[in-house]
Amino acid sequence: MDGALLHWLARPAVEVAPGLLGARFSHTTAEGEVAVRITEVEAYLGEHDPGSHAYRGMTNRNRTMFGPAGHIYVYFTYGMHHCVNIVCGHEGQATGVLVRAGEVTDGLDLARRRRASARNDAELAKGPARLAQALGLTLADNGRAFQPGSLTLQLPHASAQHVRSGPRVGVGGEGGTEAYPWRFWIAGDRTVSPYRPAKPRSRAGQDAEA
Repeated sequence: MDGALLHWLARPAVEVAPGLLGARFSHTTAEGEVAVRITEVEAYLGEHDPGSHAYRGMTNRNRTMFGPAGHIYVYFTYGMHHCVNIVCGHEGQATGVLVRAGEVTDGLDLARRRRASARNDAELAKGPARLAQALGLTLADNGRAFQPGSLTLQLPHASAQHVRSGPRVGVGGEGGTEAYPWRFWIAGDRTVSPYRPAKPRSRAGQDAEA
């Protein structure tokens, strides 16, 4: 893994998240490569964040979040969707960034096959589940480290313009309020997912957060 990238990621997610806007995130499989330009993210701070999977400590499910920076935490939600997070900070901190949306820049044909229900290219990776599907990331990839030629993250040459922040999408309780304005997005980008506050749901469904 690139040492400079690892050093950059070894910070709290709220510091890392805005800098990921405009980054190139790619995954290569036997089918080929798909890459996205990241346009929307959310930061989570583990045991210090009531919206985080790690708020109550380590479990088998969230163990990857407590690992070193430079890995991805992939989880399965609602019995049908995968979501992908970039692990930040230092080992034991459980801080990460949910990649919520992006623009597919490479591998359009493959992304279209994976996301056959998308009405247009802007919808291919618009939302965290769609993004993971377009990239071909599943639970089998949970814990993988960024590696050239397989799973890569290339930071933008310059900070993204017109960055906005606000409450996170679909997060219940205190963690979804304006006290935690840890969703960051590129204003006006057509791939950014719409904001939706949390809806009351059963405990079994309370896993939309990262």
